Amino acid sequence: MGLDGRYHRPGARSRVAFPAAGAAVATVCGRTPEDSAVFTTLISTADLAERLHDPALVVVDVRHDLASPAHWGEERYAASHIPGARFAHLDRDLSAPMNGRNGRHPLPAPEQAAEALARLGIGNRSQVVAYDQGSGMFAVRVWWLLRWLGHDAVAVLDGGFDKWEREGRPVTVEVPQVEPATFAIGHVGPTLAAADVRRALDDGSLSLVDARAPERFRGEVEPLDPVAGHIPGALNRPFASNLAPDGTFKPADVLRREFAALLGTTPLESVAHYCGSGVSAAHNMLAMEIAGLPGTRLYPGSWSEWVADEARPVARGA
Repeated sequence: MGLDGRYHRPGARSRVAFPAAGAAVATVCGRTPEDSAVFTTLISTADLAERLHDPALVVVDVRHDLASPAHWGEERYAASHIPGARFAHLDRDLSAPMNGRNGRHPLPAPEQAAEALARLGIGNRSQVVAYDQGSGMFAVRVWWLLRWLGHDAVAVLDGGFDKWEREGRPVTVEVPQVEPATFAIGHVGPTLAAADVRRALDDGSLSLVDARAPERFRGEVEPLDPVAGHIPGALNRPFASNLAPDGTFKPADVLRREFAALLGTTPLESVAHYCGSGVSAAHNMLAMEIAGLPGTRLYPGSWSEWVADEARPVARGA
């Protein structure tokens, strides 16, 4: 396991994911780091393998394909998954219904999100681990939702199912019997609406970070939404830039340098993230958390909501 700040260090006094940043030790409704390690950003495949039989552990499979969203993830889950994992569908379980104006993966109301998480067996004492096929692009939805609702003990599996499988770790086709849990909302974190972003274009109060690929940001292609381009003034940080060649997250110090180069002296509370539909933008938020740069916000509606109103401005090019 690397000691580069991405994971907690077993045996170390502070068991949060990035102790050097001065973050408080996470607790889970009375469960403290003395009881077991609390993972709040990433967990390695080795650490997860050691904890598969921990009764407090809830593993969530969020594999998904935007090109084949209806059944691709469920089919992969049925074929093989990490023992004990339960499946969450990005569209049906982790998003609200679309109405043509609220983007492709609308944010559920807090109460609806809490109910969906409880149905997955997630309670306030759970240590949650979310994984997808590899990059974390979809797993971060679970990470962000739980953090948004005040539950810190949630981590993304670094390298995802691809790394788990490459390493020859155990898999199964057995679907666990999931008992719904009680999940009480701790607090609801701040988010941004389209109106907030629109006002910020006039007063300069936000620094927007777009997590989409460069060619989508520039407006050269748009495979998913009806309008190409980006929100005026936004900076481009493709979420894939957070990953090393092996598909795991870059070391914390590298991420910190890269985000510092992108954002300069911008206050963290002024940084707002978006992407195509509010999912992969959380990848940049996770990367910043790993880097010891917490406190940024999400625009959940993102580009797909923004372009649903023709009156909202659009920019193209770099």
